[in-house]
Amino acid sequence: MAVPKICGVETEFGIAVRGAGEFNPILTSSLLINAYAKPAFKRVKWDYEEESPLRDARGFEHQPEPQLEEDSGLVNIILPNGSRYYVDHAHPEYSSPECADARSAVIWDKAGETILADSVAAAAHLLTEGEQVFIYKHNSDGKGNSFGCHENYLVDRQTPFPDLVKHLTPFFVSRQVFAGAGKVGAENSPNASEVDYQITQRADFFEVEVGLETTFKRPIINTRDEPHADPEIYRRLHVIVGDANMAELPTLLKIGTTALILKMIEDEYIEDDFSLAEPVRSMRAVSHDVGLGQTLELADGRRMTALEMQWEYYRLAKKYALDNEDSEIVEDVLERWEGVLEGLETDPMELADQLDWVAKLKLLRAYRDRDGLAWDHAKMRQIDLQYHDVDRGRSLYWKLVDNGKMQRLVTDAEIAWAVDHPPEDTRAYFRGECLRRYSPKIVAASWDALIFDTGDEPLRKVPTMDPTRGTKAHVQDLLDGSTDAGDLIAKLSS
Repeated sequence: MAVPKICGVETEFGIAVRGAGEFNPILTSSLLINAYAKPAFKRVKWDYEEESPLRDARGFEHQPEPQLEEDSGLVNIILPNGSRYYVDHAHPEYSSPECADARSAVIWDKAGETILADSVAAAAHLLTEGEQVFIYKHNSDGKGNSFGCHENYLVDRQTPFPDLVKHLTPFFVSRQVFAGAGKVGAENSPNASEVDYQITQRADFFEVEVGLETTFKRPIINTRDEPHADPEIYRRLHVIVGDANMAELPTLLKIGTTALILKMIEDEYIEDDFSLAEPVRSMRAVSHDVGLGQTLELADGRRMTALEMQWEYYRLAKKYALDNEDSEIVEDVLERWEGVLEGLETDPMELADQLDWVAKLKLLRAYRDRDGLAWDHAKMRQIDLQYHDVDRGRSLYWKLVDNGKMQRLVTDAEIAWAVDHPPEDTRAYFRGECLRRYSPKIVAASWDALIFDTGDEPLRKVPTMDPTRGTKAHVQDLLDGSTDAGDLIAKLSS
């Protein structure tokens, strides 16, 4: 049986400053994170001891490159909701806590937007007069640079990695039709062809089919083998092909459908072979085809559109779920997946209240019709960017929400709660609750451990190697029955 699909989303946010003489994105990102603090919360630093980002799933380890001191991760903290908040290169990055299902992933992903917006407000008094910080949840700066929105999934170590590559590559290429955030123009010249508008922000930046890198020669399938869990049992699939979504449905679908595909791969359920003749070229072809009519050549000579391929995956997933008695959330994902595919097949513009790329396209066309703007007009790119602003007063996405033109799947109350609380059904609960209760006694933490200083030598490291344990059901009584951190450690030791 497939292992539970514990999942999470890492988002690198775009950052800009208006009114600044010299703009240093690393220092400004650090300023935001340092300004974000809660009363009575001692910020706990990240523990790098178990980090191994250069280990490759194909069985070897790359040599590390020298790291700049200013980008060494010094501004890197764990928040009470179990998330990681830090500076990654020139961006503030929010890595959500581990979630047990796609709907939870949506909630804690949206909580990240709130945390970034709150950080801007907290840092306002630290800026020079006249300066203003803007944060965008998007994926490219319009100057040839892209930054990521990565997904992570718990995978059975026994599943052969080539099987993941075989089945996930065509799935990732084709899922763009609902997961894309939309974008004016193309980038990464000379690899990108001319286009007025495309479905995704990331497709132009992928150059190889399989590889370890995430910032250059980007692969469709990333081979980073850093499980953040027991490496004998689990693998963490690090997915870098997705866009950062503002709308909630694309996030639900990209997480929920990918989790289903992974379960089917682990259970050896997929017998069909949709391998593409040219996956990288197909990636761009799908993104550049807002009419969804472009056919892709498969390795066996057949031709299919991305939409037809998604229908094939949907039918397999539907049968798999029926055979395996899946949850209500899986049923919801399947129902919404089917509804979106039907809408895309009939008229994509009918989904303007559900999908980012369609909502943005409708918005841009309205501005073009009203003002007679060419696609390459600077205002078109500004509208594109403003859609992704995390400030609800400026964001065009949030204006659509406020005007009832964008469907919601979760509530503002759920998001507000997730800002300060961890999910209750993964190990993130233990991490977040320990931070809330015992942060003065915690010197460092990571996904798979917490390090306590209870006043006795040596420091005590509490491993959390199984993402499915440390839930509220597992540890609430233990935590409630511990008078302090020392008592907790004593109970764990016994």
